[in-house]
This record gives sequence, C-alpha cells and structure tokens, in this order.
Amino acid sequence: MSHARTSRAGGRYSRRPGASLALHATLVVTSLVAVFPVAWLILTSIKPRNAWQSTTVQLFNNPSLDNYIQVLGQTAFPRWLFNSLFVALLTTALGVVLSATTGYAVSRFRFPGFRSIMWMLLITQMFPVATLIVPIYNLLAGLGLINQFPGLVIAYLTTTVPFCAWMMKGYFDTVPVEIDEAGRVDGLTPFGTFWRLILPLSKPGLAVAAFYSFITAWAEVAYATAFMTGDDKYTLAVGLGQFVGQHKAEWGLLTASSVLIAVPAAVVFLLVQRHLVTGLTAGATKS
Repeated sequence: MSHARTSRAGGRYSRRPGASLALHATLVVTSLVAVFPVAWLILTSIKPRNAWQSTTVQLFNNPSLDNYIQVLGQTAFPRWLFNSLFVALLTTALGVVLSATTGYAVSRFRFPGFRSIMWMLLITQMFPVATLIVPIYNLLAGLGLINQFPGLVIAYLTTTVPFCAWMMKGYFDTVPVEIDEAGRVDGLTPFGTFWRLILPLSKPGLAVAAFYSFITAWAEVAYATAFMTGDDKYTLAVGLGQFVGQHKAEWGLLTASSVLIAVPAAVVFLLVQRHLVTGLTAGATKS
C-alpha cells in the first residue's frame, strides 16, 4: 500500500502531500474560473459610462450606482421585469401542476395510450427550439394569442411539461405503492390519495420541476422574440436587446441589468436548493 495514491489510516483515506496539493490547486483554479465572469460583470456594472473602453484594466474606477439608477429609472426595465415575473411564475405554477399530475398518472395507472404518452413525452424533448417556432407560431396565431402572455406561457409549457413530467414519473416510481393502497383503504379517491398522501412526500421532485420551469421561462429568448411584438409586452431577455445599437452597445446598462436579472433566479435557487439534489437523483434512478 506504500505505493498507492491513497492509504487507509484510522478508518479514513489520506492522500499524499503532492496529490493533496494538486487537488486543492485544481479546486482553486476551477473556482476562480467559475467566479471570474460573475465578478467581472458586477465590477463592470458599477464603472462609469464608457470606462470599459479604457486600454488599461482597472478593477475599480470611480465605482457608482449610476448604471443601476438609469436602468431602473430611465428605461422600461421595471416593465420588462414585471412581464418576466408574471410569465415565469404562471409557467412555474402550471408547469408543476401539469407535470405532477401527468407524472403520477403514468406512474400509477395503465390505460389505453399509456405507451404513446410515454413516447410523446420523450420524443418532444428531442426537437430544438428553432424547429418548433414556426408551428407553434401558427397555432398561437390561429388562437389569437400572438403578443399575448398566455400564448407565451403555452409555448414555454411545451418545453417544461414533457421534461418535468418524465422526471416526476421517475420520482413517483420511488414512492411505495403501498401508500396508495393505504389511501384507498381509508376511502380516499385517486385524486385524494395523490393530493393528501403522495404530494407531501414529493417535495424534492416538485422543487426540481418548479426550478426548471421558472428558469426556462425566465431566461428564454427565442419564443419571446418571435411571439411578443409590442414594446409593453417585452420580457427581460428581449428587452435587453434595446441596449444594443447598430454601432454601439451600452455595456454599463447591460451589465447592471444582468445583475438585477440574476437576483430573482438566485432567490428561487436558494428556496429550492435544499431539495434539488434529492429530486434530481430520485427522478433519475428509476423510470
């Protein structure tokens, strides 16, 4: 064992000094690479206008909050923020409900068309967004939902529900069927069993579905650009394009907006991060 990379000592594995140093150096470099873009974004957002064009690299150059003040007070950013929150929260709520009920149905029941639904959930995840824009646009136009928030939510649900339903199906498969049988013995209907017994045990899976649905709607650009044509209907992802002109980009406003956009996503992550790993691993281990 003297030539092994690790040795057993006191019930624990201990690394040689060289291996430990290499490991820690790799972790430090990886952390710096991951943190650097975020740090640079924040530093750029507090620099004066056009300071990013300087030929000298300065981390701090008369830092101020002027970019944030201008974004919040002199642009349509608050309106875009409201639009994005409305669409993302509605997508999250509907996405969780539809994926949870669909996942439970295909996990517990066998009915005509069961295999077709499973294949449909799987196959719809294989199509890139670019190939779906035209058919979805035609469907929404026929329903009169172009430039309407419900139409954009429906477009997002076509992306979130198949993935989340498949993931929730895998999670419900890990919940013992005996719980459903106990509910039926107590006189609960199938929906009552699902609502009162299964859902309380499925918080990790629901957290993953909620997080995926929110992030999908929050950061999506292609559908929002194609389906929303009015300035008052822009979401954040589309609205940021207004800061990029034909010959010049307002990097101060772009970076300040990017920092503000990241805040709601970070808040949602912090709210559900306790359940994310459990939900992802449970849904992936059995399907």
